[in-house]
Amino acid sequence: MEPAVTGGFSPEQFREACAELQQPALAGAEWQLMMETLGISIYRLLDQQTGLYEYKVFGVLEDCPPALLADVYMDLDYRKQWDQYVKELYEKECNGETVVYWEVKYPFPMSNRDYVYIRQRRELDVEGRKIYVVLAKSASVPQFAERPGVIRVKGYKQSLAIESDGKKGSKVFMYYFDNPGGQIPSWLINWAAKNQSRIKWDAQNQKALLLLSVTQTPHD
Repeated sequence: MEPAVTGGFSPEQFREACAELQQPALAGAEWQLMMETLGISIYRLLDQQTGLYEYKVFGVLEDCPPALLADVYMDLDYRKQWDQYVKELYEKECNGETVVYWEVKYPFPMSNRDYVYIRQRRELDVEGRKIYVVLAKSASVPQFAERPGVIRVKGYKQSLAIESDGKKGSKVFMYYFDNPGGQIPSWLINWAAKNQSRIKWDAQNQKALLLLSVTQTPHD
């Protein structure tokens, strides 16, 4: 069952994201290196329950300062300008939490998917290092009832940590998982996610991190 909108994230969850920047947590599980390109490494881990993959991304985005990257990542209006698969995307305050509603266009004959999730951004000082952390997860919010003909995505989780690379760029860690539900074979979802990352990753552009976070849909 999804968590209610109240509660948010614990300090430990923010610290865990920060820790991955310093030391990637890939031991003790069968994380597979999926690809390396332009200073970016993408790993995946099979979720036995769903047959889908979790993803971790590590690397450096050159010439993109951490504060700017965090601002762009949080900017939903900007995402609507470049993401052709957004049908509806907005924030709303519910019981003291910022809740995001996001409907994603799926190609015919599949139904669109939508997300209802909470997210929080914090700026942490870790031994003199300034780290921007964004956490997001699905939530059950009465104000966002499921819509006819649209499949609600549940089990969505994402974390992002950003700090300076010591130059003009950003050192980045991202974790991502979702289960789009419906009758889409898991192999097709995983194939689309893999190829979407391969095609759209661009380490020289601040959109890169955003593009990697698009839902794992079987787009052309």
